[in-house]
Amino acid sequence: MESVVVDSISVAKTADEESRSIINIPVLNAPEPPTLWEELSGSIKEAVLPQGSRFSFLSWILSAIYGLFPVLRWGRSYSFKSFRSDLMAGLTLASLGIPQSIGYASLAKLDPQYGLYTSIVPPLIYAVMGTSKDIAIGPVAVVSLLLSSMIQKVVDPAVDPIAYRKVMFTATFFAGLFQISFGLFRLGFLVDFLSHAAIVGFMGAAAIVIGLQQLKGLLGISHFTNSTDVVSVVKAVWAAVHQPWNPDNFVIGCSFLIFILMARFIARRKKKLFWLTAISPLLCVVLSTLLVFVTRADRHGVKIIQHVNGGLNPSSAKDLQLRGPYVGKCAKIGLIAAVIALTEAISVGRSFASVKGYQIDGNKEMMAMGVMNVAGSLSSCYVSTGSFSRTAVNFSAGCKTAVSNIVMAITAIIALQFLARLLYYTPVAILASIILSALPGLIDIKEACNIWEVDKMDFLTCIGAFFGVLFGSVEIGLLVAITISFAKIIVRSIRPHIEMLGRMQGTNVFCSVRQYPVASQTPGILLLRIDSSFLCFMNANFIRERIIHWVATEEGDATKKMVRARIQSVIIDMSNVMNIDTSGIAAVTEIHKELVLLSIQLAIANPGWQVIHKMKLARLIDMIGGAWIFLTVGEAVEACLGANKNNGYDC
Repeated sequence: MESVVVDSISVAKTADEESRSIINIPVLNAPEPPTLWEELSGSIKEAVLPQGSRFSFLSWILSAIYGLFPVLRWGRSYSFKSFRSDLMAGLTLASLGIPQSIGYASLAKLDPQYGLYTSIVPPLIYAVMGTSKDIAIGPVAVVSLLLSSMIQKVVDPAVDPIAYRKVMFTATFFAGLFQISFGLFRLGFLVDFLSHAAIVGFMGAAAIVIGLQQLKGLLGISHFTNSTDVVSVVKAVWAAVHQPWNPDNFVIGCSFLIFILMARFIARRKKKLFWLTAISPLLCVVLSTLLVFVTRADRHGVKIIQHVNGGLNPSSAKDLQLRGPYVGKCAKIGLIAAVIALTEAISVGRSFASVKGYQIDGNKEMMAMGVMNVAGSLSSCYVSTGSFSRTAVNFSAGCKTAVSNIVMAITAIIALQFLARLLYYTPVAILASIILSALPGLIDIKEACNIWEVDKMDFLTCIGAFFGVLFGSVEIGLLVAITISFAKIIVRSIRPHIEMLGRMQGTNVFCSVRQYPVASQTPGILLLRIDSSFLCFMNANFIRERIIHWVATEEGDATKKMVRARIQSVIIDMSNVMNIDTSGIAAVTEIHKELVLLSIQLAIANPGWQVIHKMKLARLIDMIGGAWIFLTVGEAVEACLGANKNNGYDC
């Protein structure tokens, strides 16, 4: 009689497993996932040929051209009305961009004309390759500081300015190459290594360092430190003010700085006067130059720009140092500059695109930035990117497309051709005041406070970048920020959360019992969720120990004890696990063996595509049993309840 009962139970279990196997066919018979090479080649095809590959060769060429040059799409519907808006926006943009470009060139320790060169070629190329309608391209303060602080450690611009320029152009060339590769191979995630918190801290500290360095021009100091840390700069200023200096530089610089800030304040109070923000730097240059020329203040100690080379950008192809001792250093500087420039440009572009309700293509933006910087390195330009202050002016002036960049570039060409000589008497203090006026927008105290309230670890990244730049250097600040960010990722990867799940009453929804105490646990079943996207060598042992701890330990709170006393099945929800390596497979194998010794059935719910594929290759599915791999947690729970009843366990 007992043998008949046992046979009937075995038959029932076999039939039940067969029915579950039929249900689980979609999980086990999924097609093989793409290999790493297939994903990489697919990304390249999508970047160059976004509409697919089933085209003739001519269609392929046309699709690639349209992908690389978005102007061919929106240009067909471009109207005269849009041109009028772009013309006014471009002229307004030029009134701000030209003085700023001259000032940023001095920040990069280059002659004034190189800032104007950088406002010509890169904007023209971006206008036909970029996807943002609003972004204004040109030199920016942070990148100028970054390049000068790093390159002057390789070549001193005061000792050998020609070699310094060559290294600058070479670093720009490498920056463009890296940006092109980021876009072509879909490596935009490299830009994300600089988190939002790191950028907030980095920008704030860079603004303070830039501001302190402008005291050289504001006070008319001749000898100044090349260091960028705040201690060295303060020491240099303290030593300089105790030497004889001309207060006229300070008076001129502060007077026009106050004028610019007042114009900006009025423009913010009265939106219709937005153009005051753009035109005030140009007015400062014109008025101060005229003042110095009439009064001959340069003969009384006021420092002036002096000679500015006019004419179009000369070729700098022969200046690229692609061989020699500086290649490695130029590549390193180019990589850092590429990441910083892309981070600023894409964040600016996305901010204004969201206001107008359109999307920018991140990979095409990287391609456009890369091509314009490579072309710029061949035409006496240094690294250019999207400027927040100029983009805000461009947006406020009513730009419709990137044609406003073309208008600005043409205006810069006219300035170089016909107005360069007029800049001879422009005071250096005016350039300092223009740069100082652009810095308050880089210091975002409100956002830093918000980061503190939301995420303390992110605030640690922010403050690390801030103090690293302020008391160390730009490289140290970036290194500190990236190190803290990686440490946070590693800690969270090594010790991922493992949550006990329960069912929300009256539903088939399973969620964390810690987050939702009303969720009820299913008697006889221990339901756990792994909150990690990658079950790998870093966390496999920790996850194995935690799961065995849940099952085998008799210590803990009363709820855990009650559940463990009746455990017949363990369900692991792997819906968050997207991939697994051999260490992860070994950990799951060990868990299964431990549970077998305890006469507990293991079931796995919703494993990722790569996970189920590798588990099949490792024969782990055969070990666990294909009948115990489920598409959803609900199916796994029902199957385990049915198995527990067949085993005579009262649920």
